[in-house]
Amino acid sequence: MTRKKRWYDYLWIWPILYFALGFFNILFAWLGMIDFLLPLFIAIIGGNKFFCNRLCGRGQLFAVLPRALKCSRQKPAPAWLSSRRFRYAFLLFFLTMFGNIVHQTCLVYGGAKSLSEVVKLFWTFRVPWDWAYTAGATSDWIAEFSFGFYSLMLTSTLIGLIVMALYRPRTWCSFCPMGCMTQLICEIKSRGEQPD
Repeated sequence: MTRKKRWYDYLWIWPILYFALGFFNILFAWLGMIDFLLPLFIAIIGGNKFFCNRLCGRGQLFAVLPRALKCSRQKPAPAWLSSRRFRYAFLLFFLTMFGNIVHQTCLVYGGAKSLSEVVKLFWTFRVPWDWAYTAGATSDWIAEFSFGFYSLMLTSTLIGLIVMALYRPRTWCSFCPMGCMTQLICEIKSRGEQPD
């Protein structure tokens, strides 16, 4: 017997919509902050990984695509990919990249750097994205953050698609930085609630 579909079972549409909107107008990249903040709030308030288990559109997309397109080898991922050391190293790298986005945004805000209308894939390859933004539509620092954050979201999704194709569909979830952060929050909350 199959479970009745709920509204959140269709959230796999969210990442597709997000990237499509950002492709045409980079300012939609700010919507990605929902995926950045909501998991943390749910973990802090609820002490659980409800976001990861039910609301993560990216995780759902990685589960839906292989069923629809038969594009996953369905092989077990190497153990190091889900090891604590790798997960924390990737989280640190991810937070460093996010910190760099914030730093670049601050430089543009302060006038020390001009707006770069570029999306970087894998933090290296520059892809001109100037059609997605009309200069002067908003403050340059807002657009700068949009380009940087869209790059981060696009790169992490591409990594997820690669490991989905090479291994099992939701392999990304085993080292996802947001999942790692929410797990840490849940562990801290759990320790704090234990009686002495």
